[in-house]
Amino acid sequence: MFHDRYAKCVEDRHSRRAILSGIASTLGVSLVSPWSRMLEAADASKATKAKKVIYFYMGGAMSHIDTFDPKPDRPDIQGDVGVVKTKTPGIVFGEHMTNLAELQDKLAIVRSMTTETADHSKARYWLQTSYPVLNSIRHPSMGAWIANEMGKMNPGLPPYVLVNSGGNGHPGAGFLDPSLTPVPVADPEKGIENTELPSYLTEAVFKRRLTLADRIDSNFRKRYAGYQLESYNQMYKDAVTLMGGTDLEAFDLTKESDEVKERYGSSKVGLGALLARRLVEADVRFVQVDYGGWDMHNDVATNMSTKGPALDKALGALIRDLDSSGLLNETLIVLASEFGRSPAINQNAGRDHHPAAFSYLLAGAGIQGGAVYGKSDEKGHGIDEDPVGLTDFNSTITVACGLDPNKEHFAPNGRPFKIGGGGDPIYDVLS
Repeated sequence: MFHDRYAKCVEDRHSRRAILSGIASTLGVSLVSPWSRMLEAADASKATKAKKVIYFYMGGAMSHIDTFDPKPDRPDIQGDVGVVKTKTPGIVFGEHMTNLAELQDKLAIVRSMTTETADHSKARYWLQTSYPVLNSIRHPSMGAWIANEMGKMNPGLPPYVLVNSGGNGHPGAGFLDPSLTPVPVADPEKGIENTELPSYLTEAVFKRRLTLADRIDSNFRKRYAGYQLESYNQMYKDAVTLMGGTDLEAFDLTKESDEVKERYGSSKVGLGALLARRLVEADVRFVQVDYGGWDMHNDVATNMSTKGPALDKALGALIRDLDSSGLLNETLIVLASEFGRSPAINQNAGRDHHPAAFSYLLAGAGIQGGAVYGKSDEKGHGIDEDPVGLTDFNSTITVACGLDPNKEHFAPNGRPFKIGGGGDPIYDVLS
C-alpha cells in the first residue's frame, strides 16, 4: 500500500514538469529538449548561488518526529518529546529545537525524504555520494564534487575539511583527483595536529630533507609519470605549504572568546560548528561536520534531551553569526542523516530504523527561507505529498551552488556520472 501511495506522490510531483513539457512540445520543442528544463528552472536561475557549503551529517539516523516533523495530534506517535511553535502558524518543531524555531523564516524543511535502505553504511554512502555502493568503483562525495567543480578559494587552505571524524568510512574523493580528499579534523579543539616541526629539526634541515627526497623521487616520477602520481605529489606540497602558512590559524579555536564559545556550546557539534564558521570565513569551500549518536533504539526522549539542545544551540549560533556578517548570503547550510527513525515507539522506549519517511534542513545561500516542502502521513510513517529521494536532495544542493545537475562527468572506466546522481532538484525550496 505504501508503494502505491509513493508512486502516486511521484506522479503528482512530476505534474508540473509534464505541463511545462507539454507547453514546450506545443512550441515545437522536443520533450527531452534543454528548453523544458530551462522553463522549470527559470525562477531559480536568478537566485543567489552558494559559494561555500557547511554540511552537518547526523550519523545514526535522526528522528523526524522529535525534530522537524512532530505529530502532536498523535500522542502515541509523539511520545514524551513535546513541540515548540515556529514563526509560521501551524508549523511546529520538536521541543528541543527552540533556536531553530525562532529562525524558521531562514530555513527550508524537507519533510518528505525517503530512501530504499535501512543499513547505516550503505545509506550513508548513498547520501554522501548520490550513488549506491558498487564494488567496481568508488564514487566521490558531494564535497569532493563541489570542490572539483568550483575550485579552491584560499590557496593556503584545503578546499574540503571533515570535522569530528578521522575519515574512516567516508567516500572521500572517489575517482576524482586524490587532492580532493577531505582533510580530517578529529577534534575541533586540537585543530590540525602535528603541524609544527619537532624541536630537533630546524627549518633549514627540514628544507634540505625535502630537497633530497625530491631528488631521490625524480627518477621514479619520470618513469611512472601520470595524473595519479602528480595528484599525490601535489597533496604533499599542499601539506608542506599548510604547515608553514599563517592561514593555519583558521583551525585555532583559542582565537575565539569565551562568550562566543558559550553561544555555540561545548558539545562536539557546537565546537564543530564554530570551527566550520572560522573555515568558511577563511574561504574553505566545503566543510562537513559529523555529529553521531542518533541511533536511538533505547529511551529516545532522554537521549533527545541531550542531543537535541546541543544541535539546536550550535546551528542557531552559526546561522545568526553568518547572517550578521553577511556570509549567510554566500554559504549553504545542510543538515542531513542517512535515514529516519520509526514513528512507533518500541518496547525499549526508543525508535527503530525507518527509511520510508524523514526530514532534512537547508538554509542560507540559494535557499528560500520559511519553506516547508513535502508532507508525511498522519503517523509520520510514509509520504503523502512530494516524495524526495537522496538524489533529488543532492541535486538541489548542486543547483543551489550554481552547478548543472544534468552535466555528465566521466570516471576513469568511462562510465558517466552526475553530481547529485541526476535527481530532480526541489525548485520550490530554492530562492
